[in-house]
Amino acid sequence: MSVSRFQAFSDGVFAILITILVLSFQVPDYHAGHLFTAVLNQWPIMAAYVVSYFYVGTLWLFHHDYFNTLVRIDRGVNMLNLLLLFSITLIDYPMALVANTLATGNVADMRVAFIMYDLVALFVSFTFFLMYLYLHHHMNLKAPHVTTDFYTTIKFDPLRSVAIYGASIIAAFFSIPLSALLLVLGILFHFFAYLRMSRNLRTARVKRVESPVSGKK
Repeated sequence: MSVSRFQAFSDGVFAILITILVLSFQVPDYHAGHLFTAVLNQWPIMAAYVVSYFYVGTLWLFHHDYFNTLVRIDRGVNMLNLLLLFSITLIDYPMALVANTLATGNVADMRVAFIMYDLVALFVSFTFFLMYLYLHHHMNLKAPHVTTDFYTTIKFDPLRSVAIYGASIIAAFFSIPLSALLLVLGILFHFFAYLRMSRNLRTARVKRVESPVSGKK
């Protein structure tokens, strides 16, 4: 399979998932003249959607930039990518659980909902770790400017996010607000990790372009 076809399929899955996320919004039941109050009461859906959209968007940025470093796709990458995409498509379910339980306010139910979200996020991070590990041992699939040094700078990022989500699961048994905060921090960590990875990729490309010029001097 070509890299372009690989990316097109993956982008399609991300696009469908984001579309499914927004389908959670429905016109609320309301009495005439009280639409504003009914819309405000939908804040749990909006909050869960904003966090999940940002999360999925960050994962797409990661996926797009990281897999643009590949020059070839083998069967192992395809299989791991299917697992990775499967884990990401699960996000819609815990998002709905969190929105519903925030609306009802039942602590026991919120605990279950946040733990479910953490477990899915933990699964997503672990699949990225497996992909990183596989590609590190198959450097022939990557562009020449992507060295083992680049992998060294990012290889523990998925495990760091796993630790954050694990801490959020533990916190859910003692404090729902703390668990929610750790969940959001885990998602924010993905974004800052993406910015660092993207910056390192740009630096690696620049060095690749400058090295032949330096060699001529």
